[in-house]
Amino acid sequence: MTRWWWLRHAPVPDPHGRITGQLDLPCDTSDQSYFSALAERLPRGALLVESGLLRCRQTIAALEAAGLPLPPALCEPAFLEQDFGRWQGHGWNELAEAKDPDLPAFWRDPATASPPAGESFAEVVARVGDAMTRFNAAHPDRDIITVAHAGTIRAALAVALDIAPAAALRFAVAPLSLTRLDAMDGCWAVAGVNNEIG
Repeated sequence: MTRWWWLRHAPVPDPHGRITGQLDLPCDTSDQSYFSALAERLPRGALLVESGLLRCRQTIAALEAAGLPLPPALCEPAFLEQDFGRWQGHGWNELAEAKDPDLPAFWRDPATASPPAGESFAEVVARVGDAMTRFNAAHPDRDIITVAHAGTIRAALAVALDIAPAAALRFAVAPLSLTRLDAMDGCWAVAGVNNEIG
């Protein structure tokens, strides 16, 4: 069995609620008591994977500072957040007020429509699923701590539950929440979704 411990990175401070996507922004790792609780909950001796963005690396550093011994992280670009293209750095309300011509089509089908110069959530599901299959084959009977993003974790749930991308978009994935997925012989079990520690 391969046991996936999906951890969403720490929150990215943004009072304006802008679309972060693949922008490389810092996160807030100041909640030391929460990181201490996470460090107690996560397994020792696990493989460590992250998407390559600063907010994931900072989250890992905060876990190490809280006492969790971790190996060097593998950077897996397939676990990046959805690319929202030219919408990144803007707010949804801002785009609506500007009457962005691509916005109506996106909201009609947010799972398969692509933001301008970006990618669809269905494409995220495909790339995440391919990477999960590869890791399952390469690391059987391992714990894998993966520090990633809300969209990535929703995509992993779509793969594990074999559900449509549109259905997976309904999952809430809070910052620093844990989602546990177990894989064995091509079958999946969901041990927990969006679990907050404390």
